[in-house]
Amino acid sequence: MKAIIQRVTEASVTVEGEVVGRIGPGLLILVCAMRGDPDDAPARLAAKVAKLRIFADEAGKMNRSLLDTGGAALVVSQFTLAADTRTGNRPGFSTAEEPGRGERLYEAFAEALAAQGIEVARGRFGADMAVALINDGPVTIPMEL
Repeated sequence: MKAIIQRVTEASVTVEGEVVGRIGPGLLILVCAMRGDPDDAPARLAAKVAKLRIFADEAGKMNRSLLDTGGAALVVSQFTLAADTRTGNRPGFSTAEEPGRGERLYEAFAEALAAQGIEVARGRFGADMAVALINDGPVTIPMEL
């Protein structure tokens, strides 16, 4: 699985004019299931994200995690993280997981975060989404299992 993690002061996802997910301070997580991801990938990625120390401590150093801060997570599926741009001008997406299994892995990731006590909001898998965020820092971290 691949993810882009963005520390935010707030974020939301709108589908067809309706806000389907919204959080205050926490993480916006764009996630993509890749072909061949093992079944335990969502739980492993969620554990890593939940413990990722990218929030400031009392000294201003990035030493606190989402679990430490009590922040929320907005999880958004984004198959374009699988883009292969090595040749030509049109990205290829053949390394992204097929939609059925991709959705199951995406949902399993969001559920694994929630199981750790994190408030989780979601986008809508496969939908054309408008994502709004205020990136805090900015802090943007790519992650891959």
